[in-house]
Amino acid sequence: MPVCWPATAAGRPAHQPRHVGGGPGPAQGVALPVVTSRYFVRTYGCQMNEHDSERIAGLLEADGYEAAASLEEADVVVLNTCCIRENADNKLYGHLGNLKALKAERSDLRIVVGGCLAQKDGELIRQRAPHVDVVFGTHNVHRAAELLGASRTGGPQVEVVSQALDDAAEFPSALPVRREVDYAAWVTIQVGCDNNCAFCIVPAVRGREISRPFGDLVAEVGRLAADGVREVTLLGQNVNSYGRDLATTLRGAAPGPGDAHVAGRRWADEGRRRPRALFGDLLRAVGEVEGIERVRFTSPHPKDLRQDVIAAMAETPAVCEHLHLPLQAGSDRTLVAMHRGYTAARYLDRLVAARAVVADLAVTTDLIVGFPGETDEDFDETLAVVAEAGFDSAYTFIFSPRPGTAAAEMTGAFVAPDVVAERFERLRSVVERSALARHRARVGRTEEVVVEGPSKKDPALHSGRTRQNKLVHFASGTRLRPGTIAHVEVTGAAAHYLTGELTDVVAAPRHRARIPVVALGG
Repeated sequence: MPVCWPATAAGRPAHQPRHVGGGPGPAQGVALPVVTSRYFVRTYGCQMNEHDSERIAGLLEADGYEAAASLEEADVVVLNTCCIRENADNKLYGHLGNLKALKAERSDLRIVVGGCLAQKDGELIRQRAPHVDVVFGTHNVHRAAELLGASRTGGPQVEVVSQALDDAAEFPSALPVRREVDYAAWVTIQVGCDNNCAFCIVPAVRGREISRPFGDLVAEVGRLAADGVREVTLLGQNVNSYGRDLATTLRGAAPGPGDAHVAGRRWADEGRRRPRALFGDLLRAVGEVEGIERVRFTSPHPKDLRQDVIAAMAETPAVCEHLHLPLQAGSDRTLVAMHRGYTAARYLDRLVAARAVVADLAVTTDLIVGFPGETDEDFDETLAVVAEAGFDSAYTFIFSPRPGTAAAEMTGAFVAPDVVAERFERLRSVVERSALARHRARVGRTEEVVVEGPSKKDPALHSGRTRQNKLVHFASGTRLRPGTIAHVEVTGAAAHYLTGELTDVVAAPRHRARIPVVALGG
């Protein structure tokens, strides 16, 4: 798997392979076998963490490491953590307990903890698990390989910084990336979050919103397309607010990639400033990059969903007909307590508007059960809104108090666990009925599917995703490479997937560039 380095990044010294065998190292001119150190990255959490793990892997491979097939075979184990829910903390410390026994057998094993929980807990991780060698947070992923190297000579390293990105050159997308698949890529357009949802710890661990420059993003997508990528997913904590923090540009400045697509707005007269590029503009520009056939994004905030974004989805053929729009609750009283900034009626109005403009739109959502103070009436309102919305699927979560959030202080209003469990099952049932109905409506249709690989349900089948991000397990009668675009006739439906049969192959995976190191940053 090629490691992709940005054109502007400084060269890195190669990691020195381990000398195998006792005694002194080989004399000059004598070649002895060496074994390259191997790493294994385990990721917890969201797509942002998945993409951070790609960067960590890219940094390690640029430093001379190779990927291990399993954790047990690795010389370096990296745990890239999440802290959205309490069970994420429990999972981490449980895995660290298992690794303690492994390290007792192999003293040279290096254990690294990064990500959101590392950002939150910092030194506490080493206090609870002294066998950890390196701890780094969300703002200094670029230091992962350096801290690992320092731990070999200087002992355990803990480095957590409060905020990063003093300039665009430090943006995480300017790091090397090791992608797991050739045909699809994540592109981070923004880090941080300026919202203040009562239940959410993300602003505390990811920092304030910072947008990546518009031209840099379009240029990166162009390079990805040249490397054989045909699908990109634009990532941000609140993609709707992309660009609001970017400075406007003087008319006399040299336009960058994508500047012609700023929603068709004319550049101002000499001495005036042009409008900022916002998320709808970015969707249009990325969707017009040659070779990019699918554009996805996650996640927008309902209060910030603008008509220009909906229009860009409808008018840009490459942008997929899928909108993930987190509702969280259907009770206005609960939404106010959550600090969400919209009402249930406003959410539904925007949903109706989006479906009216974007043909065949699939809408998915997030829902929280048992937020502090949630009454039976509040929950019934949520059920009613979910039924009216008719979601294609939903991620449903039981409220988990996170230290430092407003909701964690509402201890007197916590809902009894048995009540929450009963509500959760009722909500899940409503969501699944809606999803099944929408999936059954697709039976008999022919869908465009990008092949992901053999089905996990049945290795004799293939699995892939439609433009609406629906999982399809289908019979093909032939071997299809990941990244193949195929037409599949839908023959069956379940709440969480479709089944079907291959009708024809539209396009094989595009040939990747043969040069193993490709510029991705800018």
